[in-house]
Formats: sequence, structure tokens, C-alpha cells
Amino acid sequence: MIFEGQSIQCTLSDKGIANMCFNNQNESVNKFDRATLNEWRQVIELLKDNKDVKAVIATSGKPVFIVGADITEFNELFASSREELLGWLVEANEVFTGFEDLPFPTAVAIDGMALGGGLEMCLTCDFRIASNKAQVGLPESKLGLVPGFGGSVRLARIIGPDNAFEWLSTGKAYKADKALAVGTLDAVVDSEYLIDSTEQMLLDAVEGKLDWEARRAEKKAPLQLNKTEATMSFMTSKAYIASQAGPHYPAPVRGVQLIEDSAAMKLEDAIKAEHEAFADMAQTAQASALIQLFLNDQVLKKKAKIAGKTADIDVKNATVLGAGIMGGGIAYQSASRGVPAIMKDINPDALEQGMEEAIKLFGKGVKYGKISTEKMAQGIASIKPTLSYDEIKHTDIVVEAVVENPKVKESVLAEVEGLMPEDAIICSNTSTISIDRLAKSLKRPEKFCGMHFFNPVHKMPLVEIIRGEKTSDETIASVVAYASKMGKSPVVVNDCPGFFVNRVLFPYFGGFTKLVRDGADFQQVDKVMSKKFGWPMGPAYLLDVVGMDTGRHAAEVMAEGFPDRMSKEEKDAIDVMFENDRYGQKSGSGFYVYGKDKKGRPTKEADPKAYELLKEVAAETKSFEDEEIIARTMLPMIIETVRCLEEGIIDSPAEGDMALIYGLGFPPFRGGVFKYVDEQGIESIVELAKKYQHLGKAYEPTTGMLEMAKEGKKFYQSDLS
Repeated sequence: MIFEGQSIQCTLSDKGIANMCFNNQNESVNKFDRATLNEWRQVIELLKDNKDVKAVIATSGKPVFIVGADITEFNELFASSREELLGWLVEANEVFTGFEDLPFPTAVAIDGMALGGGLEMCLTCDFRIASNKAQVGLPESKLGLVPGFGGSVRLARIIGPDNAFEWLSTGKAYKADKALAVGTLDAVVDSEYLIDSTEQMLLDAVEGKLDWEARRAEKKAPLQLNKTEATMSFMTSKAYIASQAGPHYPAPVRGVQLIEDSAAMKLEDAIKAEHEAFADMAQTAQASALIQLFLNDQVLKKKAKIAGKTADIDVKNATVLGAGIMGGGIAYQSASRGVPAIMKDINPDALEQGMEEAIKLFGKGVKYGKISTEKMAQGIASIKPTLSYDEIKHTDIVVEAVVENPKVKESVLAEVEGLMPEDAIICSNTSTISIDRLAKSLKRPEKFCGMHFFNPVHKMPLVEIIRGEKTSDETIASVVAYASKMGKSPVVVNDCPGFFVNRVLFPYFGGFTKLVRDGADFQQVDKVMSKKFGWPMGPAYLLDVVGMDTGRHAAEVMAEGFPDRMSKEEKDAIDVMFENDRYGQKSGSGFYVYGKDKKGRPTKEADPKAYELLKEVAAETKSFEDEEIIARTMLPMIIETVRCLEEGIIDSPAEGDMALIYGLGFPPFRGGVFKYVDEQGIESIVELAKKYQHLGKAYEPTTGMLEMAKEGKKFYQSDLS
């Protein structure tokens, strides 16, 4: 034994090959934290002067290699001064370069995932061999960062700048065959041969059959590009990546700039340039928000894992009541994740439409290489359309997705409860109707909750799990576990009008309609809220997508539930569109008019008729400053979101922010409402609210917000908590 620590163990074989095994004794996965880096430094010191060592193989004792850096350790670091951050980068990179400079060949055997810092460790090795189940990548751009352990500049020298640009900008994890094709890996073998193959490659290097020193020297040299090649590569890549990333995500472009700036440098100097780039990105608002988003997602995953252990039912078969596109989408999502689904409807045409939707989605999976045709056939076969209730006698869970009418839902729920097993769970995919109201029609309300999917089901990650007054903890746990099994991110909320997501969305729409009332051009509002604030679409376009009939119905529910701040005394833009049968995309016209171009691609254009109709409820059109448009639309949403936290509708800022990002497409680079408020400062938000509170109760800050502003508090007590 050369070294035995908590994170790394190192042994020496009789062939002179040291096996440096990453195997954290305190964690389920390997990651680069300070303790691991310190142990790695000690191992390097022991290896470099050991005359018995001829080569080193890096391995893992876990099902994955190394998942990356431990981002939770860097909370204080990212909030520290630039000088402190750069000092830490120098110290950490001394370990990576120290391993790279060992006086004998090095290789890594990658079995499983090597991401971020894990791949950066692999790039320091002379040879990289992986099993066919390995995945490698540099996902730092997804956190608003560039690699900090030499990954960007080493990768560019190994696979060329153009390939490196793609890896850095997308942040994807690449399968072994893809990584082999571009040269990130040197060989791919079956897992059972991985260690032997890697050791043989090292023995060949020791015997001079492989020139490891030449490979190392090439990696440490400047990029091998002539001036013309370099100019073309960098100019084209920067323009393309900037257009794809957009102005709110600077990290991908900074990564390209780094490689360009360091192209003529030796690796040692290129790594120093990477330090500067990392520091530039690490202390941006985008990185802070995206890292918080990552940590919040871990909160959801942890809660889902706990739910799986406390659930009283392991859902192995499901029933969807109500077919059509929504029912077909839910059935597909369940079946595609291995939970067979019965799809029940009273209408044969609806069943046919539901099956067509499921088949279409499975077909897309085959088209894009996500599943095989065999898996597609199995998935389709596991969805059983039926007109009869006979099929549900042995189901574990029923998801009701019939028309959004309380009387219809109450009737269906009461009927199905008498036919299903007594211990089975029943859920409603309602978007607005009170769970407590629906529960009154049931004999076992403790086995009932809401399970609100967002449309389109296969794309939207969020499922709201709505707890009723009598819903049991075991029922909630079982439904959370089922949603997680379906590949969704469940967030548990308490029952109230609109639940959480719709409750906070409609004040945003209210802010928009008041702007239109006061003369704002809906196209200008859409442009500001999408291009500048970062929403996937502005409020007018979103209303067209939601459907004016749906929007009007939900607005009425909100007004009834919260009359002091969500009722309206006068007709608004939504009413005008609805009364003129302009329901949005579904009818071909709303604020915009929809059609297809000559190639059959969908089109969206502002319709002069919409402006004419809006004159009934709108003042003469005038221009508004971008900041006013953002304030007047976002403040009602922000304040209502805070109310939901204060009232216990949501459990934490983390869950609230993830629900808005996964359910509404809130701009990820802003991190969600709570992170956005922290970034702007609660004092600034309160002052802005006071400025506009003449517009109504929706703009009045809560008592809790006023207290937080006085005390200078944040929702996230540290930037990355």
C-alpha cells in the first residue's frame, strides 16, 4: 500500500503499476472536494520519487468515475474577493499539473461518468481508456462557468478547438463512442476488460511501444493552427455560439474567447488564462443563479428519494381517466418509464387521439435515437385503451384528466373510487379546481391528492403534487415517488385557488393587462419580457398559447379566491379576445394571428384587427421604458410568490423557484423569483412596489417583505445556500 486515505487509496502491482483509486469512503459518489484534492497532492508526492513505480493507472471504486467538483464547498469561495478566488485556483491546479508532470506514463480507466472536474482529471493523463458505458463531458457552462482545472485549454489541445468549442458550449455528457470519435478517449472496451486493457497500454508505453512523452509534449505546446485557420475557426465559432447562447449566458462565449486568447501559449500559461476566465464567470449573477438552480434541483431529488422510502404504494401500474392529447401524454410518460398505463375514456375518438399522441411521442424517441424500435413497441403495447372500468380493478393509481369542470370531475371521481382497490391512490390533474372541494365527493379523501401536469406533458419537467386538508403523508410520498419514476420533478404544494404556479402566474397576466389598458403595445411588452427579461415568450404570446378561454376561466377562479388583489372592475384585454372568439393558437388568432408559410412552418404575426379590438379597453398607444414594463409585470408575480411562501403553500424558496423554472420557463439565468429578489435586493423590490402600489393591492409588498427589507435579509442566506 502506497497510500490509504478517505478519498483515495493507492497500491503498487508486481508489474510496477501504481493503482490510484478514487473511492470516497464517506460519499456514494466521488467528487473533487478539498479533502480529495489534499489527498491527491499527497499521493503525487509519494509517487514521483518512488523508484519502484513505472506507471500509474487512475481508477474508481464507485459505479461512476468522478462526477465533478463539490460545488457546495465553494459557497464562500465564489463570494470572496477575486484575489482569493485566483489564489485557490492556482493552488488546486498545482495538483492537476503535478499529476500531469509525473516522470512516467499515466492512464485513466473510466467506467461510468467523468464529468466536469472528473474529466479534467482524465485530461491530465497521457492515455484515456473507457468502458462502453462511460459518459464524459464538461458541464460547467450549465452553471454559468468555464472549467477551472485546466479542462478547456487541455481539451482544445487534445481534440482541436472546433470540437472543444462544442463540448464547452453545450455542456453535454458524451457517450464513449462519440468521445472516441473526436479523440477525447484513446480506446473503448467492455467493462470487464477495462483495467487489463489500460494496464497493457501503460506497459506498452513503459516498453517504448507507445510514445507517451511525445503525446504529453504535444498537449503542453501551443495549439497547432496556422493564422488563417485560427482566424476562421475563432470568428465563426464565436458568432455561432453567441447566437445560440444569447446575451444572458456569457460563459460559452467566454470559453471560446479563452481558447482563442491562449492558442499561442504553452499549456502552463494557458491554464493561467483559464484562471482569469473562471474568475470572470464565477462572480457573475448568472453563475450565482445557475448554481443555486443546480442546488435547488438537488433538493427536489433528495425529497423524491426520501418519498420513495416512505411511500406506502410502489406504483407498478397506472390508470389515466380521460384520453385526448393530455391523457395520451400522461399515459405515454408513464409507459415510457416502465409503468404500464390503462387509458379509459367514454369516447372512442378520444381514445384514438390519445393513442395517436402516445405513438407519435414514442416515434420521436426512435427518430432521435433515444429508444430502440423494440422499446417503442414494448411501450406502446403497455398502454391499453379501454371504454370499460373493468380494467382498473387492480390498478395502483388513477390519474383523472377529464374536462376541467368541477361537477364532471366530482362525478367521475366518486364513480371510479367505488371500482378501484381500497388501498389505491386517486389523483386529479386539475389546474384550478380545489382539491378539498373534489375530496368531498370521495369516501377515502386521505388517498386523494392533485397531480397537476403541465402541457406538453412530455416536455414540461414539473408536476405539482397538491396536498388536500385530509391527504395522508403516505399518499403524498407515493405520488411524489411515482412522478419521479415518470422522469418528472415533483413539487408538493398545499391546496389553494390556482395552487402555486397558476396562482402566481395570473398576477403577472394582470400586470400585463393593466399595461395594455394604460396604452402599452403588446408587441413591445412581449419583446421586453422575452428578449430583455428572458422569458421564453412574452405575456401576450403566452396567453395565446395557453388559450384565451382557459386563461379567462383561470382568471375567474383567481378573482373568486383572492378578490382583494385579483378581481377586476372592468373588462380587460383577455375578455376582449375571448368575446371575439380569438382564443389564441387553437383558433388561429388571439393577440397574434397564426398560420403556415409556403414550407408548412408555423407563423406568428401581429394582427391589426387585434389593435382595433383592444381600443375598447386600452388608452391611446404610447411607449413605455423597459424597466417600467418589467416592474409592472413582475412585481405582482414576485409579491404573490412571497405570499405563497409566507402562507405555507410552498415549503421553501428552493421548491418555489424550481416550480417556476420547470413549470413556467422562468429564466434559469435569473434563478427563480426568490433568487431574483436576492440578486436585486429585497430593499429595492420593496421600494419599487411602493412606487407602483397605486395600481392596486397586487403591488403592495407583504409584511414579511417589509420586515426583511428593514433587516437586510435574503431568502437564500448565502449566495449558494
